[in-house]
Amino acid sequence: MCNFLRLNNQLTKYLRLGDSILILMSIIGIIWLFNTLWSNEQAAKVQIRQGEKIIGTYSLNQAREVQVKGPIGVNTIHISNGRARFSKSPCHNQYCVHQGWLNRAGQAAICLPNQISLELIGETKPYDSLNY
Repeated sequence: MCNFLRLNNQLTKYLRLGDSILILMSIIGIIWLFNTLWSNEQAAKVQIRQGEKIIGTYSLNQAREVQVKGPIGVNTIHISNGRARFSKSPCHNQYCVHQGWLNRAGQAAICLPNQISLELIGETKPYDSLNY
């Protein structure tokens, strides 16, 4: 407790009223930006692209498997229970498959060798996650 009081006395010696106001305003600004910009919205749809072309937009509420042909083979995308994922891919490292299930708006998974991507879309779309 004594060390804390000694540290507190040293801080008050160097901090002025303007410094304290600036620190407080910075903390309030960070909290506001976090709540405003960070989206935890559940996704409603998944948009699948092959290169620049949109292959399709599907509801996440209906279970299905979508097969998309790319330059090196066929990717299989599994959609069910409000989420989507790459379930099979012809690429060597399988990074897209290991990405796992996506369920939040703005999340994306990309198979770069096959040039196929999927992006989850919510009711509102504040930014394009593939270009952000």
